[in-house]
Amino acid sequence: MDIAKKDAVKWFEFFAQLPEDEGLPPRQQEIAYATLTQIERAVERRRAAMLAEIPGLKSLKGRTLYVGEDAKFPMGCRSCLLGSGLSAIRKTNRCNIQCRFCYNYGELDCQPPIGEGLWEIGGTRFYEEDIDLLLAAQPKPTGVSYVYLEPFMEIEKYEGIIRRFHAAGVHQHMYTNGTLATEENLAMLGQAGLDELRFNLGATACADRVIEAMGMAKQHIRRVGIETPMTPEFFDAFQQKKDAILATGLDFINCAELHLNPNNIGNYLGEPMYMTRLGYLSPVWSRDLTLRFMKQAAGEKWPIAVHDCCNLTKLARDLNLKAKEGGWFGQSGYGSEFDRLPYEAFLPTLYDDSLPFVHEEELPDGYRLGQIVL
Repeated sequence: MDIAKKDAVKWFEFFAQLPEDEGLPPRQQEIAYATLTQIERAVERRRAAMLAEIPGLKSLKGRTLYVGEDAKFPMGCRSCLLGSGLSAIRKTNRCNIQCRFCYNYGELDCQPPIGEGLWEIGGTRFYEEDIDLLLAAQPKPTGVSYVYLEPFMEIEKYEGIIRRFHAAGVHQHMYTNGTLATEENLAMLGQAGLDELRFNLGATACADRVIEAMGMAKQHIRRVGIETPMTPEFFDAFQQKKDAILATGLDFINCAELHLNPNNIGNYLGEPMYMTRLGYLSPVWSRDLTLRFMKQAAGEKWPIAVHDCCNLTKLARDLNLKAKEGGWFGQSGYGSEFDRLPYEAFLPTLYDDSLPFVHEEELPDGYRLGQIVL
């Protein structure tokens, strides 16, 4: 059903008042899903117009969009979208800063440890000396990434494992907020064989010391870039430091669409939100800002690749991974991170007159407010 916005407002105001443990019967679920579809269609219509204005827009085999130099599109993203997926290696369960967009917001002090001397790969614990066995027993991945939470908190422990995967010819990239990067530890990573270092520049609002660290990293590591959730704060800070950032010689910028989970959604309540294919929930402005950013990059001919790492890209990532794992047609790990839809989070979108629904119709009998819906 193409529910009208006025009806969607009334129903979602009602849903938002329900106790958290009270589920919706099937017809009310239909109304909720129809509303989310209407919101998504309205968002996509506006974005189609924005995409049409980006000169030189490119596609990576239908998996994602980017602008700029093909050779600088990050190999880690190619591995994620075309190869054997994103193989995450976890070691460090601590971080030295707290970002409001962090998926572990409010829980940074209680993240479980991996274990002394151990590395978590694919949900299994390994010692460094077990990597040879792992590579011999299973197909070699096209790439691995070092995540969770801030590797530079104990970066000295990473040298040996990076050397092992480098010797095996596995592409490796790492994420960091950059605040603990030094000439010494960046040189160590480069010598060990790290292929890509990705700075979450939005974590520090484009701090000068992190921009300087990016320049140092480029002297030691083959590929250096930015990967950060696209927020208004990052967008504005980047504009103020644009020349200095581009002067570091970086190769790419991955503009991640900010998606929210139960940990961080409270930091963004009141912002217009939508869901992508009933999966990731995001502020509407996040990808809108990415498309503005890409238009600017293409128009000004920045000598880098700028990647639209949006929710649809994450869907493509998970479809690719499941296919490589032998999953059935259509299988994916992509989905909502909420056990119960946060109906109140969508009210600002429904109140926003600048985002009209594409097509509306009257609710059929049995679905109107005031009727008993089972």
